[in-house]
Amino acid sequence: MLEIRDLHAWYDRSHIIQGVSLTIEQGEIVTLMGRNGAGKTTTLRTIMGLVSKRKGHVILDGTSFLDMPAHQRYHLGLAYVPEDRRIVPGLTVKENLELGMIAQKKKGDIQAMLDEVAQTFPRLKERLNQDGTSMSGGEQQMLAIARAMVGKPKAILLDEPSEGIMPVLVDEMFELFMRMKKQGMTILLVEQNVQNALKISDRAYIIDQGKIVFEDSAQRLLENDEIQQKYCAV
Repeated sequence: MLEIRDLHAWYDRSHIIQGVSLTIEQGEIVTLMGRNGAGKTTTLRTIMGLVSKRKGHVILDGTSFLDMPAHQRYHLGLAYVPEDRRIVPGLTVKENLELGMIAQKKKGDIQAMLDEVAQTFPRLKERLNQDGTSMSGGEQQMLAIARAMVGKPKAILLDEPSEGIMPVLVDEMFELFMRMKKQGMTILLVEQNVQNALKISDRAYIIDQGKIVFEDSAQRLLENDEIQQKYCAV
């Protein structure tokens, strides 16, 4: 579903991403792991087209994306939820969700969309008329993911979704990702909560200093404390 080949990215003269290659099959959850500053977020931003100086190949469902702007990638089925969530202040939960439909140029039934969101995100159903930015961090993260999913993406990039979330909501967040997987969603996940991430993932890649240095099944990586300590300890 999503293939990245020999991806490079620069910030000014700094060569941040240096030949990253990875693949994600339809319906897989794949985690990109690494220490702080290893290049995880920059990799996601480059895949989404948010880093201007880049080269390589980004292919979604057979379509090459590298030279497309971010909004075109979104229209063709690639969604991105950044770490800071980007909930629009002053808008209700419902209005933030409607923005997702507008951005994707969806003309479907708003109520049908809300009913579908309520099934996957029952916590949001109770807060449709509440200002989106007044909710807890975990609830805002759910809103950001729901808003991205309203457009029916083929794949979604999630950057540190459990960051700053109360522990009581972390398990609920990872259960949500498993429901998304069961619905056929393809997910590339960047997550510092390595243990939880690996428990729900099919495979994982480790990035270090802008390069992929290790790849294995999530289960084997979960059991490999040495590799985790070497490349993923904060």
